[in-house]
Amino acid sequence: MRMGFEETKSASSSVSARIIAAGIVIAFCYWASTVLVTLLVAVLAAYFLDPVVTGMERIRIPRAIGSLLVVLVALALLAAAGWSLVERVDQFGRDWPKYRAPLRAAAQVVNKRLENLEANVSEITPSPRAGERVVTVAESHPVREALLGRLGSLYTFVLAATFVPFLVFFMLAAKRQVWHATMQLFPAGERTQVKETLADVTQVLRSYVVGTALVGLILVLASWLFFLALGLEFPFLAGLVSGLCNLVPYLGVILSWVPPLLIGLEQFHGAGPFVGIFAMLTFFHIVTANLLIPALVGWRVRLNALALTVSLLFWGWLWGAVGLVLAIPITAVLKVICDHVESLQPVGRWLSA
Repeated sequence: MRMGFEETKSASSSVSARIIAAGIVIAFCYWASTVLVTLLVAVLAAYFLDPVVTGMERIRIPRAIGSLLVVLVALALLAAAGWSLVERVDQFGRDWPKYRAPLRAAAQVVNKRLENLEANVSEITPSPRAGERVVTVAESHPVREALLGRLGSLYTFVLAATFVPFLVFFMLAAKRQVWHATMQLFPAGERTQVKETLADVTQVLRSYVVGTALVGLILVLASWLFFLALGLEFPFLAGLVSGLCNLVPYLGVILSWVPPLLIGLEQFHGAGPFVGIFAMLTFFHIVTANLLIPALVGWRVRLNALALTVSLLFWGWLWGAVGLVLAIPITAVLKVICDHVESLQPVGRWLSA
């Protein structure tokens, strides 16, 4: 009887310890989000660029020089794409006055509806009785508050983006040394299993990054050509933003509607073109989710719909928009680890069921 009580107590203590450990890990992920997100973005970029560096190594280019060249070329391409995007955004900004009128008209309609609703509600709200003190709250300045609130986030983003190229270079140049040092962290009897696990993680991350990049390129090109055929102004800008937004699971289809909606308010004065835009972008999203991603990404990243939704909710809550982007690779890596740890294999099977 005493032995059974002690076993129950031990099991309860083990569960409590796991819950506390999980809480500590979640708190660390929240408070160290900048560091962790920077590292994860650098890791994904390194996995994406590593095949190029390996190919250069086969033609007798030292790995350090190849890594430097690849990082510099990637930065140049990003700078060129960013400059092109800035030019188009600047042109959109110069043409903003003609888009402002329909937006203001739509806002006035919504504002009038809200005023009518407030008037109806105020009719059933009791008026203040004589002698009661009425407290007036000073009007806030939402634009100023939003700008001040975003300064810290912008500084964090710039700081993280500055470190990413250096991290990617070091990860690419010192790949073999890092791999060897990682193996030394584990006992000799477990290194074979760790090596297999890391090899599977490499395949999953590389297939996810390359497959997602191909899917994103297809979406951007398809959206661009569709907007070009429709005669929408700024088709490349709208196609780029809309296509990348359409990559986000579930919410992406709604986010992809916003760029053509804002640009098309001045051009189109009926509901027909907007219905066509929404229908086509929704079709792109359905094809992406059911054909492109399973064909180019899903053969390695095997996650069921429930696990995918829960991971998106959790990492989106923890890290915001960046969490939505990183949720799938993080969960896929966790599944690989669970598949190679005997005590966690039921969790791995549940994630892919």
